[in-house]
Amino acid sequence: MQLFFNPNISDSTKEFTFPKDESKHIVKVLRKNTGDILHITNGNGWLFDAEITLPNINKCLVKIISSKKKPQQSYKLHLAVAPTKMNDRYEWFLEKATEIGIDTITPIICDHSERKVIKPERFERILQSAMKQSLSCYIPLLNEAMSFKDFIRQSHEGDLFIAHCEETDKKILKQALRPKSEITILIGPEGDFSSEEIKLAIANKFIPVTLGNSRLRTETAAIVACHSVAFINE
Repeated sequence: MQLFFNPNISDSTKEFTFPKDESKHIVKVLRKNTGDILHITNGNGWLFDAEITLPNINKCLVKIISSKKKPQQSYKLHLAVAPTKMNDRYEWFLEKATEIGIDTITPIICDHSERKVIKPERFERILQSAMKQSLSCYIPLLNEAMSFKDFIRQSHEGDLFIAHCEETDKKILKQALRPKSEITILIGPEGDFSSEEIKLAIANKFIPVTLGNSRLRTETAAIVACHSVAFINE
């Protein structure tokens, strides 16, 4: 099954016209014609079956013939991850986390961050592509980048964790996780969180955790955390 994405479709939509670039892809590349069925999601859990009524390369028109709300995963995962120095590594994290299963992503700017500016438009495109590739009907929420301190001072629900490399008392993440729960995990930059950031997080009820014996890159640590949560919920 090939999945298309458009956030403007709702369960009350009867007809829909694809934009020019997707229309050309559908008609010219995929060679779809009148009567063929396409599958579309709005990223909010809805899966639509749509029949092509006008296979025009500039504006392919379809009519919605069925719709179904897909169930959400049994847990809520929010990863707050510092942007990596090499942008492609963060993009890799976004892609893989979407495929594994994640609800919210917040880029956090930390004391040791080497990259302080991100390109949300490109990140959004990567999330959309990964959602379609994995045939998911839910697209993760990408929050605006914010400072570590601003993020910590926000109100957070559920179980809160901070993964860091300092030699202090830490729990093992996979042993601290609870299935079917709401979880927020902080992942720091290449230089790790500063001591002050770790203390601030602990003061705000974040539990220090380790992801294992190896020292992991930021994007690898984020994926390990994401998979650990998914694994205990299988």
